[in-house]
Amino acid sequence: MSPVPRPDHRRSDTRGPDRTDLRTEHQGTHRSAHSAGLRHVLTHLITPLLMCIGMGLAYLGAFAHPAPHHLPVAVVGSGRSAQLLAQSINDKAGGDLDVRTVGDRSAAVGLLKHQDIFGAYVMKPKESAAGGTAGAARPSAPELIVATAGSDTSASVVQKIFTPLAAQQGAPLEVTDVAPTAEDDPTGQGIFFLLVAISIGSYASVAVIGGAGAVLPLRQRAALALGTSFVVSLIGAAFAGPVFHLVDHGLWGVWGMAWLYSAGILLIGTGLHTFLKRWTTLGVMALFVMLNFTSSGGIFRPEMQNGFFAALHSFWNGAGFVEGTRSHLYFDGYGLTGHVWTLAVWLVVGAVMVGVAALAERKRRTAAATVAANAAAVAAAAVAATVSVSVSVSVSVPGRAEEEMEEAVGV
Repeated sequence: MSPVPRPDHRRSDTRGPDRTDLRTEHQGTHRSAHSAGLRHVLTHLITPLLMCIGMGLAYLGAFAHPAPHHLPVAVVGSGRSAQLLAQSINDKAGGDLDVRTVGDRSAAVGLLKHQDIFGAYVMKPKESAAGGTAGAARPSAPELIVATAGSDTSASVVQKIFTPLAAQQGAPLEVTDVAPTAEDDPTGQGIFFLLVAISIGSYASVAVIGGAGAVLPLRQRAALALGTSFVVSLIGAAFAGPVFHLVDHGLWGVWGMAWLYSAGILLIGTGLHTFLKRWTTLGVMALFVMLNFTSSGGIFRPEMQNGFFAALHSFWNGAGFVEGTRSHLYFDGYGLTGHVWTLAVWLVVGAVMVGVAALAERKRRTAAATVAANAAAVAAAAVAATVSVSVSVSVSVPGRAEEEMEEAVGV
């Protein structure tokens, strides 16, 4: 009896692909998708890592080692003793201070209120003993005049410099503040933190308008930017006034500068998004956080920083807002016009940036329309050619059939 043949399990030609092959193909596809996803994540991690590097370089570079650089101060007096003291302080400071002499106390107060100096040391003359007798004279206490509203840190540095001089005269140093800050902002740094709040509200809105609003026309995005700046400035004014009482007068002026500042950031960011795309957040952070906060003078004035940040302070928009607010609130508006012009120039730069972005987007739309029109023309030509060939074939085939029929009849 012949054995019954057993089926050959190795044959798979009638049962489709082998399961092992399918599993291998699935695993390969999964690994490929996993690798692509990992590359996508790593690519997007570049942005926060660059932010980390930029913030570290900016903040530590600006704030890590504060030291006076030609910090202007004055010695009050017109005699030889005042000149010798000023020269002695200059020689010992080695370039850290810029000491001048001022004829009288009122002139020194004027320089302080114009922020031309940040401290004035008044050497009080010796007073004769009571009764006008020729007894021993007693020195009155020397006085240091400061303006903490201009910079609390600078005033503290000046006080540390002149306190030992008073001690050498055997008298305590009397400190007079001719420009104190608001009662609820004793250090004057509340203005800086107000700047931070307005800045974050502004540049974060840029990401939303540029991302979620990418489908909108640029004109509409610009209008959204201006409207958002109005809301952000109102929030800033509320923080400065009724919420935290950082200012006790001139709130409308603070709001006006906050709007100029916020509108400039939003318009510049909205225009930049056309070119930077997903790098816009990094770009506006570099402009309005890394370089802006550090050069604003809110923590350390430029005289307490290195040359790079001191140079930025002269024209950057954050410095315009901080110094403009200080001038408006504490220094009788001295220098306010220049700071407002700084903010206005940044707003104009934002408007120009939006205009350039509009031209770029129009050019892109024109190029895309041209490409689409060319593609449509090519497609239409291809369809026309296909239809022509089909008609030709349909005409030629019946003619050939008639010839064949005639030949068959003839046979």
